[in-house]
Amino acid sequence: MADAPEGTPIWADAMFSDLEGAKAFYGEVLGWTFGESSPEYGDYTQAHADGKAVAAVVPPMPGQEGPSQWCLYLASPDATATAGRIRENGGTLLMGPMQVGEFGTMCLAQDPSGVVFGVWQAGTHKGFETTNTPGSFCWAEVFTREPGKSDAFFPAVFGYGVKTMAHQEADFKVFDLGRDPVLGRMEMTDEFPPEVPSYVQVYWTVADCDAAVASAQKLGGRLVFGPMTTPFGRFAAVVDPQGAPFAVIDTTTTEGEMPTFT
Repeated sequence: MADAPEGTPIWADAMFSDLEGAKAFYGEVLGWTFGESSPEYGDYTQAHADGKAVAAVVPPMPGQEGPSQWCLYLASPDATATAGRIRENGGTLLMGPMQVGEFGTMCLAQDPSGVVFGVWQAGTHKGFETTNTPGSFCWAEVFTREPGKSDAFFPAVFGYGVKTMAHQEADFKVFDLGRDPVLGRMEMTDEFPPEVPSYVQVYWTVADCDAAVASAQKLGGRLVFGPMTTPFGRFAAVVDPQGAPFAVIDTTTTEGEMPTFT
């Protein structure tokens, strides 16, 4: 399999203090099954949908305990060079670049507005084995309180083009690689509680949005927005019992005309 183009969302993982609780939650909500943990890599555990790798969960290392959050990794052919551009454009390196065995090279970073994300230079681990299928990654959006900073940073680091959604009240942009949109950018308004930091919202594909929301709520998740049917699909935003925000979307259920981007 060819390596993903630079800047493409390639992988997602999250730290959970209650790892078994997270596995039970996402197993029911998204239909995930889990492989064997890897003690040599901090009990990193891959999640699978229909037998294909879609994400990973891991317990926090000592001193890293705190609210859980999904981390989206963006592809890079050279993580060290990407790390240099992150620093040059006002970002902060939180970890790495570091080689992870034969699997690849990673770093964790923060954009100037506080958005945390990862960079992954693939070795034997190429990233998502499936996308846009039930239980797998579909889309992601940078939620930021300082959109101008994110709008300058991500295109400078990853070479994205930028388009703005026309005739909409929300300040929403799309970062693309040629014709292919790869990442959204949404301004966080006063509707977001002040204690919520800027973050990346990961969308997971589901066959039935309402059923996924019902399962999440039954297991202690909190509904933040939706379900709502849009031209892109029926989606809802949820926070899991350990505080990690995410979204679920059924892309087969749509309503309305696609917006234009300029």
